[in-house]
Amino acid sequence: MPIPLQVTGKNLEVSPAVREYLERRLEKVFRLFRQGEAKADLTQEQTQAAGDRFVVQVTLNTRGTLLRGEVRAQDLFSGIDQVVDVLKHQAEKFKSRRMERKKRGAPAPAEAEAEAEAPPEETPQSQILRVKRHPIKPMDPEEAVEQMELLGHDFFLFLNGQNSQFNVVYRRRGGGYGLIEPELG
Repeated sequence: MPIPLQVTGKNLEVSPAVREYLERRLEKVFRLFRQGEAKADLTQEQTQAAGDRFVVQVTLNTRGTLLRGEVRAQDLFSGIDQVVDVLKHQAEKFKSRRMERKKRGAPAPAEAEAEAEAPPEETPQSQILRVKRHPIKPMDPEEAVEQMELLGHDFFLFLNGQNSQFNVVYRRRGGGYGLIEPELG
């Protein structure tokens, strides 16, 4: 059964062979979750460094858990191989953490959350360049930190299941994490 996959190309045409190769490689990651969908952005850039010509970014939504990988490579196929390796490592790490929680008797994490988008660099502050919408399910702050780490972001907006408010977890410069809880003034 093929996985739901949305592939977009920027400055290149995505051939059926590239799409088929990407689907075949991503199946290895999806086997760990049994269901989900994927979005792949393939970009060819005009750079002086030949090793950075192709950017392959893949976001997997597996029952609400988001995994994201991005790599730069000399050719498209090696970029796909590298990003799949990154995603497979993230998926295995996530699954092992979940199994450890079950062994300790802690509740399994509620799967799902919105992907926080890092602000674009060198753009006017008043211009919104991208809007993302994702379904939100309640989770505790520890699960939000785990989701933030899986995405590789510095902050993460989530619905706190303990108080039914939107909160933000973030990575502190000195190490560790912070939690922002809104308070009406």
